[in-house]
Amino acid sequence: MSVAPVPHRRWLIAALASVLALTATGAFAGHAFSADVPRGAKVLGISIGGTAAEAADALRTGLAGKADQLAAPLTVRVGEQTATVQPQDVGLAVDVDATVARAVSRGHNPFATLFGGAEVAPVVSVDEARLAAALAPAAQQSGAAMTLPGVAFDGTTPKPVYPKAGRGLDAAEAADAVRDGWLRRGEVEVPLGEKAPVSSKDDVDRMVAEVATPAVSAPVTVTTPKGAVTVSPKAIAASLVITSDPKGELYSRVDAKRLRKALDKELAKVEVQPKNATIDGSGGAPQVVAASGGTLVDTAKLAGDLLPVLKRGADRAVAAGFKDVKPATTTGDLAELGIKEQVSSFTTYFTGGLSNPRSKNIVQIAKEVDGAIVRPGETFSLNGHTGPRGYAEGYYDAPVIMDGKLVPGVGGGASQFTTTIFNASYYAGMKDVEHKPHSYYFTRYPAVIESTIMYPTLDLRFTNTTPYGVLIDTSHTDSSVTVSMWSTKVYDSISTQYDPKRDIQQPKKVVLEDGPTCIATAGSEGFTQDAWRIFRKDGKEIKREKFTWRYNAEPQFMCEAKKPPLTAKP
Repeated sequence: MSVAPVPHRRWLIAALASVLALTATGAFAGHAFSADVPRGAKVLGISIGGTAAEAADALRTGLAGKADQLAAPLTVRVGEQTATVQPQDVGLAVDVDATVARAVSRGHNPFATLFGGAEVAPVVSVDEARLAAALAPAAQQSGAAMTLPGVAFDGTTPKPVYPKAGRGLDAAEAADAVRDGWLRRGEVEVPLGEKAPVSSKDDVDRMVAEVATPAVSAPVTVTTPKGAVTVSPKAIAASLVITSDPKGELYSRVDAKRLRKALDKELAKVEVQPKNATIDGSGGAPQVVAASGGTLVDTAKLAGDLLPVLKRGADRAVAAGFKDVKPATTTGDLAELGIKEQVSSFTTYFTGGLSNPRSKNIVQIAKEVDGAIVRPGETFSLNGHTGPRGYAEGYYDAPVIMDGKLVPGVGGGASQFTTTIFNASYYAGMKDVEHKPHSYYFTRYPAVIESTIMYPTLDLRFTNTTPYGVLIDTSHTDSSVTVSMWSTKVYDSISTQYDPKRDIQQPKKVVLEDGPTCIATAGSEGFTQDAWRIFRKDGKEIKREKFTWRYNAEPQFMCEAKKPPLTAKP
């Protein structure tokens, strides 16, 4: 066996290098006179050879033919959970111009052309923020959210909330994984990584010492052209927010809305509230009560000016100005919207007087809704109008239904107002969008056509489908709440016709341990019933709508002291 001498091997290598160099030179020279995108280039099987413009047109046409494939939902695995992502919802798409640019770049690279094949991978775009939002529920279930640092207040005592690392979604990594996996795999896996807040325990302690503690050490005097207002430590604690951004970076601010609520009685000394135009029907013929403007302390500016003062131990004073506020509804608005007569009114009754916590809740929510305007085509949301109904918003603990029995809960009684406004909208001819009757039947409400509410999961919503605006007017006595709706009548009358009850079920007796959370009830029958809303116009029935509900039998709950366990005799 003979072996070629070394010089000969060097000649072979040199010859091969020369061939490759000539090939490359020839490729570059040839490409200088060729199209922008090499012939045979494909993206997702779509031929795109030609000029850049021709390639872009060809790619767009080809993608249009794959519209169903590109719009198909994508399954994304996040840890142990999966999420279904709609491409259009997160901006997931093929970037045509960037893909063509990539194909042009490949054409300029002879080695990519020689060894990379004709297929060009598409450039995929995605909205990182929207994708992260779509994957957030799955990430939260699969990972462990980090504890963001902050400072809470127990009365006027600062309570530190220290940071804690967790496992969560990295928005940039998730976007990269989805870009890479879309159109290539049936399921894309997005990794979860450890996420730690950027602020430390020492940062929280520093915030307590430098901001929270001095903030509530003494009141602050707010001077205005109409007199002084005192911001008590309690009001400061209620409006000072010490929290962190999504990365865990601590910051502090005074919340203007909380500040206004905390200073409600103090501000009343110097402010004039605007008054909306309303209709007063108490005298028989409706009378328009004219609107008037108001003068309010600029609490948005005051909140910003107050923060540096809170850090001081002395000279705790700040000046505040006023701003003119126009009424939300003017006399002209009422005329323009055709609000001229009462189209419905409904009253429900309660016991206990106005000092009862449940009654207070009913009156509070009624006040918040009073004067609301629902324009033609608009949908009114009770939860959306009032927002949360908690202690900070002026609500009290009263009985609510939880897990099938009555227990004390903040805002109890709001369902009575919900039933009242639902019936007022029902008899005004509004379109029912969302309402849910109680699980048990209460005789103080009309069967089937009544509604409960729970912020934020259960809402009451109706749409004004008439060509006129609707003004919601609320009033109360010490034993009743009334909701009236003013507009222009579209129907002669709206009435309710009931079918007989069916599938009647008797209540069972249930013994509960006596205590502050046990509320005894007499129980009630369970049954199913239909109610028909009947619309009449020009003296005849023009349509009817069916409402059906099944009430569970409410057990007869009895509160009894827990019996001591039996002990064996010696």
